[in-house]
Amino acid sequence: MMEKYFYELALAARRLAVDMLCLKSGETLVITADTESDMAVVRAAASAAFSVGAKPVVITYPAPRGVGKAADPMLAVETLTGALQGADAWVEFNNQWMLYSTPFERAMASNKKLRYLCLVGMDVDMMIRLIGRVDQQKLSAFLHALADKTGAAKNMRITTPAGGDLEFEINRENKLSCDDGRAGEPGMYMLGGQICFVPKLASINGILVFEASISPVPGIIREKVVLTIEQGRIREIQGGAEAMAFKAWLDSFHDPAMYRLAHGCYGVNPGAKITGNVLEDERAWGATEWGIGYLSENDAPREHFDAPSHCDGLCMNSSVWLDGEQIMDRGKFIEPHLKDMAQALGRE
Repeated sequence: MMEKYFYELALAARRLAVDMLCLKSGETLVITADTESDMAVVRAAASAAFSVGAKPVVITYPAPRGVGKAADPMLAVETLTGALQGADAWVEFNNQWMLYSTPFERAMASNKKLRYLCLVGMDVDMMIRLIGRVDQQKLSAFLHALADKTGAAKNMRITTPAGGDLEFEINRENKLSCDDGRAGEPGMYMLGGQICFVPKLASINGILVFEASISPVPGIIREKVVLTIEQGRIREIQGGAEAMAFKAWLDSFHDPAMYRLAHGCYGVNPGAKITGNVLEDERAWGATEWGIGYLSENDAPREHFDAPSHCDGLCMNSSVWLDGEQIMDRGKFIEPHLKDMAQALGRE
């Protein structure tokens, strides 16, 4: 019996191997998956890598009950570290992500040739919508234009119809990551459709309102979660049962670093929708996303901080101002050049 999207998945996997990972004959690709992963995606990616002459190695293990360093006690840390230290490329399909875990940190620090691509929780449907059916060249051009405009600004303000209103200074010393999906050089990469920025953390003030989802806990949310932010730290959490579940999760680590904002992002993948999977949710068109907790030295050399875990919350239909110029209005790009490029992708 033919699997769902059998042909389309093969095309998307080929694009992953050739256009994104840029695999060469003889290179070693490590694919990590846990017991919550979609194995059809894993098999397709390994087959595509093998078809271009690469050497795929698939490592599957029991799904941890945590992400980042919170997964460490349930991981074969030394074994995973050893495998990743010898790889040319690594794609992570784990549902419970290894990103920011000890094996991740060790591999990124010691393996200077490693190309890491984060595709956590990727399933067949997502693979088709977010990779196979997206014009990667047009998306890349749009992302870099938006990243250039953001990186040139000094001040940024983001509001949402739900009541969010944050303002902060952009720190040009910190990393601004333009994730167009291409992972051809050593380093850390994400699925195409996101731009990540790390502000001057102490300059972030205002109200942050999460809607749609917070990952990993509580996941999809139906009531907004309202955070009061002062100098980059969460000072108060308001809302219903989901807000309390989120607060309880943060408190469970007994570490004040879990109350620090770590980064912000634009979401602009034209195929993304809200599913509860953080990989896709934070790329929903017109959304902005905020990470809380762990912040790597790679992203913020002078402001980085360790934390036992990391989480990401979504803000829908965002309006954005750069140095007083509005470029987005309720999730739609209104700056003329960006608007034209968005329309070429089938969006506004």
